[in-house]
Amino acid sequence: MKAVVMAGGEGSRLRPLTIQRPKPMVPIAGKPVMEHILNLLKRHGITEVVVTVQYLASNIEDYFGNGSQFGMRITYSRENEPLGTAGSVKNAEDQLTEPFLVISGDALTDYDLTEVIKYHNEKKSLATLLLAHVHNPLEYGVIITNEDGHITQFLEKPSWGEVFSDTINTGIYVLDPKIFTYFEKNKQFDFSQELFPMMLKQGDPIYGYVAPKGYWCDVGNLSEYMRANAEALQGLVDIDIPAKNIGGNIWCEEGVEIASDAQLYGPIYLAHECKVKPGAIIHGPSTIGHYSIIDERAQVDRSIVWNNSYIGERSELRGAIVGSSTSVKGKAVMFEGSVIGDNSSIQEGAIIQPNVKIWPDKEIEAGAVINTSIIWGSQGRRSLFSRHGVTGLVNIDITPEFATRLGAAYGATLPRGSVVGLNRDDHRTSRMIKRGINAGLPSAGVDVNDINQVPLPVARYFIRNTDAVGGVHVRVSPYDPRAVDIKLFDQNGLDINKTTERKIENLFFREDYRRVYLDEIGAIEVLSNAEVTGRYLEGFNSIVDYEAVRKRKFQLVVDYAHSSTIQLLPQIFDKLGCEVIVLNTTADDLSTGPVDDEGRSMQRLAAVTSALNTDMGIRIDAGGERISLVDDRGRVLDGMKMLAVMASLYLRAHRGGTVAVPVTAPSALQHIAKRYDGYIQHTKVLSHALMTAASREGVVMVGDGRGGFVFPALQPAFDGMLAIAKLLELLSTFDMRLSEVVDDLPSYYMSTTHVTCPWEHKGKVMRILSEQYRERRAKPIDGIKIDLGSEWVLVLPDADNPLFHVVAESVSSEQAQALAEKYARVVTGLQQ
Repeated sequence: MKAVVMAGGEGSRLRPLTIQRPKPMVPIAGKPVMEHILNLLKRHGITEVVVTVQYLASNIEDYFGNGSQFGMRITYSRENEPLGTAGSVKNAEDQLTEPFLVISGDALTDYDLTEVIKYHNEKKSLATLLLAHVHNPLEYGVIITNEDGHITQFLEKPSWGEVFSDTINTGIYVLDPKIFTYFEKNKQFDFSQELFPMMLKQGDPIYGYVAPKGYWCDVGNLSEYMRANAEALQGLVDIDIPAKNIGGNIWCEEGVEIASDAQLYGPIYLAHECKVKPGAIIHGPSTIGHYSIIDERAQVDRSIVWNNSYIGERSELRGAIVGSSTSVKGKAVMFEGSVIGDNSSIQEGAIIQPNVKIWPDKEIEAGAVINTSIIWGSQGRRSLFSRHGVTGLVNIDITPEFATRLGAAYGATLPRGSVVGLNRDDHRTSRMIKRGINAGLPSAGVDVNDINQVPLPVARYFIRNTDAVGGVHVRVSPYDPRAVDIKLFDQNGLDINKTTERKIENLFFREDYRRVYLDEIGAIEVLSNAEVTGRYLEGFNSIVDYEAVRKRKFQLVVDYAHSSTIQLLPQIFDKLGCEVIVLNTTADDLSTGPVDDEGRSMQRLAAVTSALNTDMGIRIDAGGERISLVDDRGRVLDGMKMLAVMASLYLRAHRGGTVAVPVTAPSALQHIAKRYDGYIQHTKVLSHALMTAASREGVVMVGDGRGGFVFPALQPAFDGMLAIAKLLELLSTFDMRLSEVVDDLPSYYMSTTHVTCPWEHKGKVMRILSEQYRERRAKPIDGIKIDLGSEWVLVLPDADNPLFHVVAESVSSEQAQALAEKYARVVTGLQQ
């Protein structure tokens, strides 16, 4: 059998290590990672290999040649431009006339390839994928198989809510050449995203082989590279180490010199003719490259030093990586996660702080303390985006410099000369961060429409109804007044999708921005509030029946929560003929409206509403997206109760319509829909999924169960101002008080709790739950929902935090609480 070794990877997440070498050439335990792969193939009798190359292809071709020195026959297939995983293999189609194996040249593994080939032949499969269990499946393709091993579902780089298993695609395949009939040559095509789902849809025999044992590590980022090196030295992967073990798990190649009073604590790899000087201390797992020198009394702890580098007297490396031909001079210190690129010099006494990256060919002056990456940087973040956009502590995580780089990265994903709408809330923090973004976008050749500070629904509407291709909104977080959220929108005014997020992340972390020439720098146009809000009000007025509401003469208590809706809502209420008592109207640039004040605000609102005997109390959030309600009897309605109220009224007015709600919504909504010949459509809980559902045919309203409502007649985005107007309109139309609608709702009982869970166990928990409750699982939408007849429970992994949410519904409050607690214990137990 022949093998195709895929070696075209750029390794952008491994930068600065991969600036001057392709990812497969990064060394692990004395050899490029791809050499370990070739040795594995040879061990299983595969000696004919086609290597697909693209990025810095000559580095690979020069090192491996025709393969004769490795006892193999190697040919190369070059891509002039990236063709995707399947597209690159298609280039070598004429050499692959029989079943063949595909394996990545930049992952470290020792799987039994003979067994997976045997399995492929036994199953008479067209495609067999080698699968593995991993702690964090988010960055991989999750695969679900049935008892026979037949693949039933693919999820490419899922969100946590979609992780129904921790079984992932390792990128090792056995394929029949018939697969080439599915796609054309010289066109971009991907195995996991396109070919395999297509084969699954057509019912072709496609199987997953779960390796019973073995090691696999995708050397995809710097931390995984460190881990692969460490575990190779610890013997956790079966590879050939080209050195002699001199005892104490210390591996030495020829010509190594170790001073008699040097202290070495394995596992350590010392490459050809490296030197460890007197008094030096090396703690493993550590690797020292060819001809490198660890000078007197230097300390190297859990670090990697590449070839021809110098670690000076009394210097310290703690969990760091030093590239080739680099000098770390005396008394310099490198902390955890710091990386120095090739041909750089760190002068005496300099300190490189944790997670700082220094790109190749740089010099750090003596005594300097380096807190940020030099030239091209990378932040020490798990990822750039959270569910609320780009979020972080003000002037710590999110600084003006950070904002400028984010603006440049976002702008670089857009066409030159395109327009972006830029908006913020009233807080001075948001003004500062917005100005940073306002500097970054034009540097990439993008024009800015500065729409000042309008409510979020107004900003979304403006972007959707102009020639803007995207937008940015900066706000102080409604959940933490110390933090700021930067929300990015697409041309429809909706939150950008995951694909766009990843593009921006890649550019941001590499700082590989587009910098345009001076005559292409983007223009900044500041628009008047009247122009922006006027456009929104035109659309708003066209779908609200003001006349019906005016007849009711509502008396309301409204808490503006210091929000920018004060610009619009007073005139809307005036046009609706409402008598309004207002609270918290000042737009103070230091007021934040933190979420912990919301409870007290609602109690105060309820007291005022009840004391003044008004029709209802309303609180709108700072961004103008969500509302909270108090009915005419002084009862505070929780988010799900508000959703049930609005669904009841809206379906009564739009019989046969569909209301989209999250999977956490109670079954009472199904009963409400049945009353009015309507439908309930369940979605994922994240805002982007709910807003996307608003664009589907037949959907008349969307609610998130947290006071957010979308009315597609205006736009597919949350709008608290329109929610207020529609609620008043519907109550007027049916001549009902809010309390009457609440009393008419079907009863339901829900309970919610959460369970902490380390990131590395979340995938395992989801897989076991999915397997154990396979027969009772509801249609997979978000998390694992278990249908228990008259009750249900949902186990939902949090997207941003190491925990699970457990939501339960039952026939009584006590039983719902007991059900939630029971499954919380199950989740806890599965982590063991």
